[in-house]
Amino acid sequence: MSEQPAGAGSTARARASRTPESRLAMVRRARRINRELAELYPYAHPELDFENPFQLLVATVLSAQTTDLRVNQTTPALFARYPTPEDLAAADPEELEQIIRPTGFFRAKARALIGLATALRDRFGGEVPGRLEDLVTLPGVGRKTANVVLGNAFGVPGLTVDTHFQRLVRRFGWTGATEPEKIEQDIMAIFPKSEWTMLSHRLIFHGRRMCHARRPACGVCPIAPLCPSYGEGETDPDKARKLLKYELAGGPGQRLKPPPGFPGKAAPPLEVE
Repeated sequence: MSEQPAGAGSTARARASRTPESRLAMVRRARRINRELAELYPYAHPELDFENPFQLLVATVLSAQTTDLRVNQTTPALFARYPTPEDLAAADPEELEQIIRPTGFFRAKARALIGLATALRDRFGGEVPGRLEDLVTLPGVGRKTANVVLGNAFGVPGLTVDTHFQRLVRRFGWTGATEPEKIEQDIMAIFPKSEWTMLSHRLIFHGRRMCHARRPACGVCPIAPLCPSYGEGETDPDKARKLLKYELAGGPGQRLKPPPGFPGKAAPPLEVE
């Protein structure tokens, strides 16, 4: 039988009997996990295809309640038809709905896209603003979306507190909060600002590929010796390896145009019926 990740068994036993972890110990463990994830995913990146801040903003709004893959398969036609905020603001709602239908909730998303494009045209000179307080005034844009745009289009550090991020920071014992803004504040206090954007990418990568919501692949996770939640998922290495996704399982990633250095395959374009 294959072995568990080094130290995982002893970590689990120690967890059952040890005294509560101090704040200092937790911070040191958290920063070590971040370093381990940086080694595991040196190619971590935003998984939405984009070429400018406007495209990233639109793609992030579309990504609500769907996959980045489905967004990436949809946006080529969208940006070909509406390349600028001015074009999108003048879009025919029904035509826009048909283009973005594959992403789900297409009527609400169409209203939000036309609204944010109109706001960009009328209030920001057709440019995406580079400040959080401005971005969150746009229809369909909250703190999570704003931080995605700021971190990846403007180089302004921010945390992307999506469902994967929330699940992992609680599993790792970095916070017990459940509200996204409280989680954001707790994690900001643990890591230096310079790490926020890449930390987000690493956690989201790990959540999508290995530390899944229902069956995390604990048996092959290199973070296992540092994880207080080890054992919530499959601990047998052979069985756990079958749970890996995307490039870790030899499959394509979510981007049709992955960045240089990505070890996985490009995703396929949307099939037209």
